[in-house]
Amino acid sequence: MKNRILTLVLIILCTSLNACEENEKINDKNNDLQIIDASVIHDTEIASIIWEITVKGNAGATTPNPVGQLHGAPVLGYVFPTTLKPTDVGFSETEGILALALTSHPDFDDTPLWDENNDSVYDNDGIIWHPHWVVLREDNRVAGGLSVKQFNKDDKTVKLPPTNPGMPMYMDSPGFQVITKGNNIKVVIPDYRMNHKIDFRFDAVAAYMQVNTEIKDKPMLGVYEVYSVLSTDLSLPYTVQSR
Repeated sequence: MKNRILTLVLIILCTSLNACEENEKINDKNNDLQIIDASVIHDTEIASIIWEITVKGNAGATTPNPVGQLHGAPVLGYVFPTTLKPTDVGFSETEGILALALTSHPDFDDTPLWDENNDSVYDNDGIIWHPHWVVLREDNRVAGGLSVKQFNKDDKTVKLPPTNPGMPMYMDSPGFQVITKGNNIKVVIPDYRMNHKIDFRFDAVAAYMQVNTEIKDKPMLGVYEVYSVLSTDLSLPYTVQSR
């Protein structure tokens, strides 16, 4: 089943890239979203995994323009799709692709436990780059062909990590610090927060997502545009290196 979902994701994302060529021309001078390299390195000295994306421009320098409300709110993301299982980071077992998403969105804050801008206010820093674990599913209702997997809020079988933001989606707000410097964006995750899994494959994607709270036949958080894919075909060819 997982292989079938991954195949669908490959087909739809490749289609999305072609569909977005016109928008790419509008944004082709924005190198902040053009990924040229990525790495996931297991540092045995600190028992942590360092995730890093390198872009042509300045990583994280581009953030979305606010729309002033939750419905239609834009989300930019540097995303690592992986072969990890949802259960490795605290979700209940479910079909889909587990991804680490580094995101920025000025219209809302979905990290209620964390004060990323250190102003003692916990609900005003969505624009600061921060991480989420998400489970992605194939979704032909949106141009990017993917959305964060939702569930019925009354479904008692669904398990989320205790740091989740309280939304009916397979999403967690784990609170790891995201660091942007020059053309790099990175995050460091302790081994124990990933079930000590250090053998997996990954890819790197820059994408535009959008929140929906009003349209019933659209996902709550869908992918609408893909700016770049490191492997070009989302084949998840990259592996974790150790040092």
